[in-house]
This record gives sequence, C-alpha cells and structure tokens, in this order.
Amino acid sequence: MMNSLMTPEEFADAAHVSRETLGRLLAMDRVLIDWTARHNLIARSTIEDRWRRHYLDCAQLAPLLPAQARSIVDLGSGAGFPGLVLAAMLAEKDVHVTLIEATKKKVAFLNAAATAMGLTNAAVIPERIERAVLPGRPDIVTGRALARLDKLLGYGHGIGGETARYFFLKGQDVEDELTQAAKSWHMDVVRHPSLSSPGGVVLEIGNLARVSKP
Repeated sequence: MMNSLMTPEEFADAAHVSRETLGRLLAMDRVLIDWTARHNLIARSTIEDRWRRHYLDCAQLAPLLPAQARSIVDLGSGAGFPGLVLAAMLAEKDVHVTLIEATKKKVAFLNAAATAMGLTNAAVIPERIERAVLPGRPDIVTGRALARLDKLLGYGHGIGGETARYFFLKGQDVEDELTQAAKSWHMDVVRHPSLSSPGGVVLEIGNLARVSKP
C-alpha cells in the first residue's frame, strides 16, 4: 500500500489499534487539521498521507516498548508525534506520557488535542527540554524530527539518565548519526526497520552513558 494514501481504517489495521484508540486519534486529527490550516504544525506535503507518514510512523513504537514501562517523556512534542499517539494507544495500560514543548502555539495545540481526545494520561510541560523539571526519571524517552542523534542523546540523558530506554525515529542518515554520536556516548543500540518509511529506522537505545574524557 506504499503507493496509495493510507486511510484511518487501514492505519488501524496496520497498527492493530482498537476502535476506541482510533476514535481518540480521529479526535486528535480533527484538531490537527483545523490548526494546520492556520499554523505550520506539520509539513503541508505530508498532510494528504498523514495516516502513514505521521500516525503509523509513531504508532509503530508502541509494541516495541517494554511491557513494564509506566512513564514516557516525549522530547519536543510539536504536533503530538509521537507523544499524543502513544498516549492514545496506552490510555488503558496505566502508562503516563509527558510531552515537553517550548513553542507556545504548539503547547496550545497539544493541550487542545489532548482535551479533545479525552486523555487523562498525558501532561504538557511548556518549557525547553534542558530546563524541564520532572518528578523522577521516566522509563522511556522518545523523540522524532527534533535533532541529530548526538544532540538528541544529550537532551535525553538529562531527562532519563542511564536507566531509561530511548526510542528515536530516524531517517536514512541514521548510520552517519550513530557514528558521530559514538564519539560522545556509550550505548547499546537495536535497529528496528520502519513500518512507514522504506529508508527509516526506529533506534532503541539502552545503557546510555557519556564517554569519559581523557
């Protein structure tokens, strides 16, 4: 189906989501389309095939997460990808998602969308990542289209430390980014092929620690 536009129903089948979860995501989508008409929340070139390019891209993270995980922090949540998608998918599993976003219009969108979705397991922190204050270390840290990996790991380590597991959605430059990041970070890496993009990959990273300077 990569040569045709994905419908919400096709997304639901591909992502194995329930009718209730799809309902939450349709509510998010209505707010997203309304806001995107006035604000540049997602690239206009991706709007038509957004159920593959954005929703499926993010939904593929859910089955990769450890079953015991109860807290997720999404860095630079923007238009709610992947934070709001994961919150919708994990609403019945006692998993709380914290979305960190500094841009005011995006914060307003995230709050409006979370309200429309009826989410009780999501909270938005309107702050820069490096200034965000959380009550403890999360189990999971996610990020998408935010920064190159070496910088992203710096943001993530400040939030999750060495105990969190990190899931980052990356494109075809991932090997170059991993090579550069390895100069500053020790880490265990698992590469999961993307379900939504032929050149994409989901990086699963554990045991993250800074390389000691000589």
